[in-house]
Amino acid sequence: MKKFMLLIAGLGVATAAVPASAAAFQGGWQNINARQDRIEQRIDRGIRSGSLSRREATQIRNEYRSLVRLEARYRASRPGLTMQERRDLDRRYDALSAKVRYEKHDRNNHRR
Repeated sequence: MKKFMLLIAGLGVATAAVPASAAAFQGGWQNINARQDRIEQRIDRGIRSGSLSRREATQIRNEYRSLVRLEARYRASRPGLTMQERRDLDRRYDALSAKVRYEKHDRNNHRR
């Protein structure tokens, strides 16, 4: 009985999480502007918490700015983004997000 109740509770949580995660995607893609905002927030939180050093944050922000410039070049070349350009940006944002996660958790600059 206890396992059954845990299963029901787990399904309830999973069901509640699906609409929230679906709202973050548009046609299977994350909105680029929302993704940029989340990365900026993560960098800011990392600086405030001390998990990112100024050097790490500066390096990540420089990479972030280069991605923003690349996106602007892609958009200027024709109206909108092609699928290939969108995939390229997604791949690059994935790599930047992973770098933020790594640098925040590498424990080389924690205040503890």
